Amino acid sequence: QVQLVESGGGLVQAGGSLRLSCTASGRTYSRNVMGWFRQAPGKEREFVAAITWSGISTYYADSVKGRFTISRDNAQTTVYLQMTSLKPEDTAVYYCAAGSGTVRLTRTYDYWGQGTQVTVSS
Repeated sequence: QVQLVESGGGLVQAGGSLRLSCTASGRTYSRNVMGWFRQAPGKEREFVAAITWSGISTYYADSVKGRFTISRDNAQTTVYLQMTSLKPEDTAVYYCAAGSGTVRLTRTYDYWGQGTQVTVSS
């Protein structure tokens, strides 16, 4: 089992920044990738960013590339999503997830956090 807890969401004006954190516990070694997804009201959950547990490889959705940065701490227990130049269209519930396989696919991930709300006002 892997437990994931997100934090760091909130309300920010357009152009602002937020940093999300995802603290992992349990059998994290059983999964080789950590991802961030988001889901806006009435829309499907979509891939945002991912990082391998080694930290060697990172992946981003085109919509956030150059604005968001995913990273992890050296203890490999926390994954971060630094979000800058936020836009109203970034408003969504952001979920942290752990899995193994193709990083951009939702079905790759079998452990999910509870989600944290990010609201960007115009």
